[in-house]
Amino acid sequence: MNDTMSRYRTMIGHRLFWPAAVLFVMLAANTIYRPGFLSVELKDGHLYGTPIDILRLSAPLILVALGMTLVISTGGIDLSVGSLCAISGAIACMYISKQPDQNSLGVVVTALAMAMGVALVLGAWNGVLVAVIGIQPIIATLILMVAGRGLAQLITEGQIITINSEPYRAIGLGHALTLPLAIFIALAAALLVAAFTRRTALGMIIESVGGNAMASRLAGIRSGRVIFLAYVISAACAAVAGFMMTANVSSADGNAAGLWVELDAILAVVIGGTSLAGGRFFLSGTIIGALIIQTLTTTVYAMDISPQTSLLFKAVVVIAVCLIQAPAFRARFSRRRRNVPPPATIADKPKEQVPA
Repeated sequence: MNDTMSRYRTMIGHRLFWPAAVLFVMLAANTIYRPGFLSVELKDGHLYGTPIDILRLSAPLILVALGMTLVISTGGIDLSVGSLCAISGAIACMYISKQPDQNSLGVVVTALAMAMGVALVLGAWNGVLVAVIGIQPIIATLILMVAGRGLAQLITEGQIITINSEPYRAIGLGHALTLPLAIFIALAAALLVAAFTRRTALGMIIESVGGNAMASRLAGIRSGRVIFLAYVISAACAAVAGFMMTANVSSADGNAAGLWVELDAILAVVIGGTSLAGGRFFLSGTIIGALIIQTLTTTVYAMDISPQTSLLFKAVVVIAVCLIQAPAFRARFSRRRRNVPPPATIADKPKEQVPA
């Protein structure tokens, strides 16, 4: 009995238990509301269904959240990822739209390389402001968040740039091995980040810098370079996400592409168990957090919740998720349950004394 209770406490105390439980409950609730929610069918060699759509639509958010996880682990934050998505997508689509043969693979590769190069430069700009100059991360990235959105609109000249390029469209809507290509791109990015952070010392160095930058510096770790690298990786992830977002609609809108994705990415990281104060990070938890957010969005659409109340509904659910997985809240709630006195029984009542 003691072993069972010990295993139970260990299981519910794991950081990934509650996010995974919330995701399971959301999927179960959607299945009850709409029995065909989890159904998947094969058409023309491709898998289709709501679960596949959730995975495909969550791919850009997973990419942005992976980079955000590393930045938050260093004790910083990156508010410019949404603008970087818009800039990278705008550059790629603008270049492709001006080419005579938009279906040329060379044209698409050149467009992606140009956009990625600009994104890396902007990520390095964030890294310099934070790691070299010493500006607070929220202020440094807020600069690019505002200016970058304007830069994206300057690139598109305030217009929606439409393209007709099948190779570029495949980034967001293509298929491979019956599954959407976007899922494999997000999976490859997650495995790549995990390999560099968990199979090398880089992950431990990032966590040490986020835990105590001064102590890490005294231990011989060049924390400035680590922080700089985190912002560059975040920009690269945001650029790939921007390619997906614009490929899904075959157009680039400097004003709407990637709008508020930084908030969803931060939320996915927090739901996944990574502290905003920096330190230890959990890539698998971040991926689960991104899936929770996309499942919640799909739930809002499936239940025909009005746009006026959808944001409020999402906020309530997110608050509940954060409270459920907060160890302090669970500990306080369990203490209150233990402190509640049991109901009095007849045997517990004092006997009336009979006068002599």
